[in-house]
Amino acid sequence: MKFTLFTLYPQMIHQAFDVGVVGQALKKGIFQLSTVNPRAWATGVHKAVDDRPFGGGDGMIMSPEVLHRSLKETLHGSTSHVIYMSPQGKTLNEKKCIELADCEHVVILSGRYGGIDQRLLNEWVDEEISIGDYVLSGGEVPALVLIDAVARKIPGVLGHQESSSRDSFARGLLEEPQFTRPWIWEGKPVPDILKSGHHEKINEWKMRMALLVTAHKRPDLLKDVPRKEIEETKKFLASLSAEEKHICGLPEGEDFFG
Repeated sequence: MKFTLFTLYPQMIHQAFDVGVVGQALKKGIFQLSTVNPRAWATGVHKAVDDRPFGGGDGMIMSPEVLHRSLKETLHGSTSHVIYMSPQGKTLNEKKCIELADCEHVVILSGRYGGIDQRLLNEWVDEEISIGDYVLSGGEVPALVLIDAVARKIPGVLGHQESSSRDSFARGLLEEPQFTRPWIWEGKPVPDILKSGHHEKINEWKMRMALLVTAHKRPDLLKDVPRKEIEETKKFLASLSAEEKHICGLPEGEDFFG
């Protein structure tokens, strides 16, 4: 899979992927990432890539001419899926990341200033994607989020094939609490089940905990969970001691399922 990112600040992208598991996968060639600076196609002494908006308004607007030339000459009519990072787009989620991971070539436009001329977007963009209901100084940070989230779905990027499938949201639920050594820290022990070696019971515990964590933090995600699973999880919750709930980050006395 290949990502091509059009940005006025390519250094932001390359520096971000110098480290981490996704950066290591990039160095190994498991996926490809290239950046294109549209300013290389700008003309004039100042190599301007923006101009004043018609109708007035704050800020400047990125020129359709410069972006069009850079896109046309870089992509050469190749098959690609073009995304514009925009607060007006649909919010990025796990389903979209899985969908994009199946694309052969994802092209991302990172806007700056007051945005990009709408005519250019109409001509080139397949979809707009947002990472949240707020405005940033440019599209580079949202693009980094998208690339990182999508790259994790590419086989071979993570150390363990199951890692991505167990992430929060991958199963439609948040992830269960995680623990590591020491076994007892500040007088607080790791739940006994996790050292039992009984994999079936451990997996059951993790699933029930994931449901409880989701019910506590994001109850809106439970709408598709079968009622039978909810009832079984209520029984599991009743079996937990106050200490177990506290260690797992679950508040005592909360009505998790309303």
